[in-house]
Amino acid sequence: MPKGQPNKRYTPEFKVKVVETMQKEHLSYREVARQFEIANHSMVARWERIYLEEGAEGLQIERRGRKSTGRPVKLKAEVEEDLITEIQRLRAENAYLKKLNALFSERVRQEKKHK
Repeated sequence: MPKGQPNKRYTPEFKVKVVETMQKEHLSYREVARQFEIANHSMVARWERIYLEEGAEGLQIERRGRKSTGRPVKLKAEVEEDLITEIQRLRAENAYLKKLNALFSERVRQEKKHK
């Protein structure tokens, strides 16, 4: 592939074919890149790593561009309400247990004082 064609897209089937050919014929990254007219042999190495870690399905995923900035996921209204209710219940339970612990500690301290 000439260097004047940036951002060429390869199909997942093509990527699988490249990796499997490389493994079957025991070719190097450079050799297989030359054979399939891929501009950068490191792309083949990346495809092989993905193929070995995730299988052929991993090559189906588009991995271009920046990763997500972590925008919050929108929840359904009823799920959000359930979560808020559970948080409130857990906070109340936590406060109750703290008070119970304080009362128990106070009782133990008073018993030690009277002995």
